[in-house]
Amino acid sequence: MNVDMQLYIIRHAQSTNNALTDYQDRLCDPPLTELGRRQSEVVALHLATGAEVEPWGADGRDQRGYGITRLYCSPMWRALQTAQPIGQALGLAPEVWVDIHERGGVFVDHEEEGGVVGYPGKTRPEVLTEFPNYVLPEGVTEQGWWHHQGCEDLSACHERATKVAERLRSFQQWAADDERIAIVSHGGFIGALLKALFNQLPDHHVHYCHLNTAISRIDFRSDGHLSVRYLNRVGHLSLKLVS
Repeated sequence: MNVDMQLYIIRHAQSTNNALTDYQDRLCDPPLTELGRRQSEVVALHLATGAEVEPWGADGRDQRGYGITRLYCSPMWRALQTAQPIGQALGLAPEVWVDIHERGGVFVDHEEEGGVVGYPGKTRPEVLTEFPNYVLPEGVTEQGWWHHQGCEDLSACHERATKVAERLRSFQQWAADDERIAIVSHGGFIGALLKALFNQLPDHHVHYCHLNTAISRIDFRSDGHLSVRYLNRVGHLSLKLVS
C-alpha cells in the first residue's frame, strides 16, 4: 500500500471557554488556559520527538517524531496559540487557513439584550504582532477575518468542511513523497471534516470526540482510498492534562 500523504488532525489546547461552567460567560475568541498552554507545549514535544506518556505501538512515527512537513492552523486565537510551540518545535512557520475555523464562527449570544452577534476576529496586525512568523492569507484583513453578522449554521459548516476535504485531496496530487501535513483546528469542525472525508451524512447522529490536543491520523493512499490510522489519540498527555 503506497501512501502519498499523511494528514494529522490536532484539536487546539484547552481554551477558557472549554473550562467554563456557565455558557453565558463564553468569549467570542477565547485564549488558552494555563492548562491549555501546558498541553500545547507537550503536544509540540511529542510531534517533534515522539515522546509520550502511554505507548500506542507502531503508527508511522519513531523517536525522531512525526516528520511533519507543513503546519496549518485556524485563525482563532486558541488555535494560533496552540500552533506556536508546535511550529517552534518542528521548525515550521504555521500557515493560517481560514476555512478550518470552528463551527459557528466568531460570535456571542447576548440573548434578550441583543441576540447572536458576529465579531470580526483578530485583525492582521494583531495576529502578526503576536505571531510575526505566521503565514497569513488575504482573508485575514485589517478588519479581521469573520465577516458575518451572526453564527454560521450547521449546513454552512458542513459545506465548508467539504471544501476543505476537497482541497486536502488536491494537496495529495502535488504533494512530495511522504508529505506529512498537520492542521490545528476545533472539535466541531473536526467532526464535520471527518464526515466530509468519509462521505458520511452531515447530521447529529454520529459525533467524533476530540479531546484538547488529541491527534487523528488519516493516510491518503495512491489508489484514491483513505486509511484511518487512529482517532482522538492523547497518549502524549498525562491524566492530569487530559481535558
